[in-house]
Amino acid sequence: MNNLERPFEGRIIAGVCAALARRFGIRPTTVRVLFLLSCLLPGPQFIIYLAMWVLIPSEHRQPLAV
Repeated sequence: MNNLERPFEGRIIAGVCAALARRFGIRPTTVRVLFLLSCLLPGPQFIIYLAMWVLIPSEHRQPLAV
């Protein structure tokens, strides 16, 4: 399994769903659909999303070779 980092490529809002998809080896679209479906249920989904946005580090970009 990969480290949990928000990727620069494939972000829609903050990259949280893309990071979870990469970590668990599934498509980002699947995670996004599951998140949207979970929003139909009562609960703190948006608070958890915001917390993950803050807590999951962003992927480091590699410096360009000159």
